[in-house]
Amino acid sequence: MIEVLERERTFHLSTEHTSMILHVMESGHVVSLYWGGKVYGKEFSYIVDELKKASYLAWTDGNRNFRLEQYPVLYPVFGNPDLRSPALHLRYEDGSRITNLRYSSYRVLSGKQKIPGLPTVMDRSEDGKESDEATLELVFADRSRGIRLKLLFSVFGKHDAITQSAVLINDSKGSVWVEKVMSACFSFLADEFDCITLTGAWAREFRRTRQSLRQGKFLVDSRRGASGHGQNPFLALTDPGCTEDTGNVYGMNLVYSGSFEASVEVDMQHNTRMMMGIQSFDFSWELHSGEEFYTPEAVLVHSDRGLNGMSQIFHRLYRERLMPPNWAERPRPIAVNNWEATYFDFDRKKLLDLADEAAGIGAELFVLDDGWFGHRNSDGSSLGDWKVNEEKLGGSLKNLGQEMKERGLGFGIWMEPEMVSPDSDLFRAHPDWIIAAPLEEPQVARNQYVLDLSRKCVREFVIEAVAEILEGGVIDYVKWDMNRNITDAFSGELFPGNQKELMHRYMLGLYGILEELTERFPEILFEGCAGGGGRYDPGMLYYMPQIWVSDDTDAIERLRIQDGASLIYPSVSMSCHVSAVPNHQIGRITPLKTRGIVAMQGVLGYEQDLTKCTEEGKKELAEQIGYYKTVRHIMQEGTFYRLRAGENDYAWMHISRDGSEILAGYVQVMAKPNTVPERLQLKGLEEKAWYALEGTDIVRTGSQWIHCGLELDQSMEDYHAVQWGLRRVEMP
Repeated sequence: MIEVLERERTFHLSTEHTSMILHVMESGHVVSLYWGGKVYGKEFSYIVDELKKASYLAWTDGNRNFRLEQYPVLYPVFGNPDLRSPALHLRYEDGSRITNLRYSSYRVLSGKQKIPGLPTVMDRSEDGKESDEATLELVFADRSRGIRLKLLFSVFGKHDAITQSAVLINDSKGSVWVEKVMSACFSFLADEFDCITLTGAWAREFRRTRQSLRQGKFLVDSRRGASGHGQNPFLALTDPGCTEDTGNVYGMNLVYSGSFEASVEVDMQHNTRMMMGIQSFDFSWELHSGEEFYTPEAVLVHSDRGLNGMSQIFHRLYRERLMPPNWAERPRPIAVNNWEATYFDFDRKKLLDLADEAAGIGAELFVLDDGWFGHRNSDGSSLGDWKVNEEKLGGSLKNLGQEMKERGLGFGIWMEPEMVSPDSDLFRAHPDWIIAAPLEEPQVARNQYVLDLSRKCVREFVIEAVAEILEGGVIDYVKWDMNRNITDAFSGELFPGNQKELMHRYMLGLYGILEELTERFPEILFEGCAGGGGRYDPGMLYYMPQIWVSDDTDAIERLRIQDGASLIYPSVSMSCHVSAVPNHQIGRITPLKTRGIVAMQGVLGYEQDLTKCTEEGKKELAEQIGYYKTVRHIMQEGTFYRLRAGENDYAWMHISRDGSEILAGYVQVMAKPNTVPERLQLKGLEEKAWYALEGTDIVRTGSQWIHCGLELDQSMEDYHAVQWGLRRVEMP
């Protein structure tokens, strides 16, 4: 997977279907020669040797014919004659910001090592089995400054993915300040690309955005202390004509849950540079003598099979190499959450009545949402006081959980451990534990402050407070929420000159908390949430194998949200609930069948007052759940395809791991009069195999389903939905 061509100092990283080729120039600069479909050969340096000299660019090393700015520099550093955006920017004690890193050495390592303190895409090969992962370590040095940089490229051969991260080492006797350090950077000798990102806001996350590149710089970022609702830590460059199934795609996704930046720059010479890493705005890190700084890693994926091809690579990699291995392929329970049924207004009887109905329709998990602790009957108090309100619950949390289990239900709870309410015993005892600036009245959002997780004492409190609730074995699931972003960025424990370290130290603190809790309680299913999709990223998936995609539970809004999320994140990671109508977020009324089909694109759950359902409604819910249980393995373990994603209709499908079962869904948003019936073409089937359409006597070949498609019932109803199952059969 990693071939070293010693004679021309070139490194060929290859997966099953892709190649990435890096080359060390005579000057010691490393350039990116190629990334794309798999290539073969023993000589590649001609790609840069044949570049013609560009005009009006700075000379390099006094050589008028060597102008670094026109080359596809792999990891550019501020201070070189390359005046494009750098991936690394350092500041020294004497005030200089010039760094001159040149290639020093390399190592090829088997497997993949965990990045200290950070979530990592891992080599999980079992003992005695050959690993298909390997890592290339490129070492750069600025000997005059005593700085070393290691770039780590881990190749996941069978998964067609490469991860990149950086380690900065201070070998000098003084401190060095890191002002910017990217996780990944790649440059292309081309500029004809479209750029795809995922944008939005609370309740409308994951909007797919596509635009053509032009000369200049394009940036997506978050400065919120979380990856955010507005921008996901992802971008992709595509051929201009790229579709869901054809064309080249180059995707980057950052395994990080905090403030980030991702940029694409097209220069004067029609070259393109894409990079991604920790947000450099208001960031600085003092690297003391002998210390190392590790960046989060970025996942780099190329597909020549369009956007579906890219998505399938991300999905499989994240299921098999990122998500907790004991949950990655475990059937996810069908939850009933009491939030939209009761909000804060509940008692023991209400909860048990709701649980009786949940068990009656075949649900598998009851989730007690906000309001079970402290004296919390609104969002105005008690965050941080993680003591059970036994008066409100009519007994202990343990007893309530045992009653759920007697009904055949698992038991879960909602928590928001990163926050504290001004009206709480915790804040009254430790007002200095929040993130807040001196001499300023701390800003309140949603009646809460953010705890300073960069402080060891705060982390220890959070771990023990949560662990005390989880001990005893009654809790099967935790919904871990974060309902406000970080303002007033200041820590009372950091020196004045180190305050720009806070945002990253917060994330390291959070990851440390999650590492310990998930190791202590490996059988508990943790679901991530940040006001919905405000922190839906690979960093959280490392600890929490499913995430609440959006607080917007309207089925029609969810179509676009889930479509965008599916570009990167596997269906088994998407928590999707059927809620009541009129919908609580936007008031829309949609059929229960449509709500169920949309929610079955991910992990199915329910969020409505089942005690108010009619007998007919409960029967339909039970039928939905019963059907989902028979096809759950297809969605959670199978290969996903987007079939349509337009303004008025969406369609998708899953193919089971062995290829024998297919589940397809279709939703028409608005009815259209006087239209000719269309057909829905399927994808990914074996063309010569035979497939039966369940519930009918229709048997056709894969090629027929692919090219001729399914008949679409052109209903004259708005919000119409259909779901089909197909099964591979012997030739009739």
